[in-house]
Amino acid sequence: MVHNREPEPEPRVYGYTRTASAVLTHFICFVFTVFIAVLSRPGTSWFSWHPFFMTLAFSFFMTEAILLFSPHGSPIKRFPHKTKARVHWILQCLCVSCAVLGLAAISYNKHLNGKPHFTSWHGLLGLLTVCVVGFQSLAAVPLIYPSLAKGWSLAKLKRYHATSGLITCLLGSGSVLLGLSSAWFTASVREYTWYLSALCPALTALVIMNQVTSGYMAKKRLQS
Repeated sequence: MVHNREPEPEPRVYGYTRTASAVLTHFICFVFTVFIAVLSRPGTSWFSWHPFFMTLAFSFFMTEAILLFSPHGSPIKRFPHKTKARVHWILQCLCVSCAVLGLAAISYNKHLNGKPHFTSWHGLLGLLTVCVVGFQSLAAVPLIYPSLAKGWSLAKLKRYHATSGLITCLLGSGSVLLGLSSAWFTASVREYTWYLSALCPALTALVIMNQVTSGYMAKKRLQS
């Protein structure tokens, strides 16, 4: 039997901690993206566009798109859910656009230098991530325009979208981490800078995981 009841309020310290984590994540993804942009100096070579666009896609646009739904750190927290969904989709489209540009830049750079394509784990995971995030954005269209979701339960579509979105976020974070292990990045920074840089996508992924799983568990408690 399903009983509708109010969930027990959590201690305030949990709310403060989650708010601080969300604010810190906004700061991290912005600073990390600027850092990579300064380091790569986009426009100086074809390769330089690759780390710039990929970081912009997966460390900034994707993170900000997901944080829009954070109850503790959304910059448009007071806006209706419909508005959040549309802004979320716009940011995800920007993510896809930047990811495709980053993929095109590295592919053309390898072509110019006569190097083989997708021979590393970073390259293979990056290609998979770009394909998945593109499909994820297309699959979200029925959530923006419910009239297209004929024969489908919107509740199930939202659940599938949230789950696949979390997987996509983890793929993006993994791709960025592998990129930080590339010869270009390790030769450009000192050891302590590398560790600080690696913490950025790792901490961001943890906050996103907590946000998605906490939201799902909260809905389960309301339905129990």
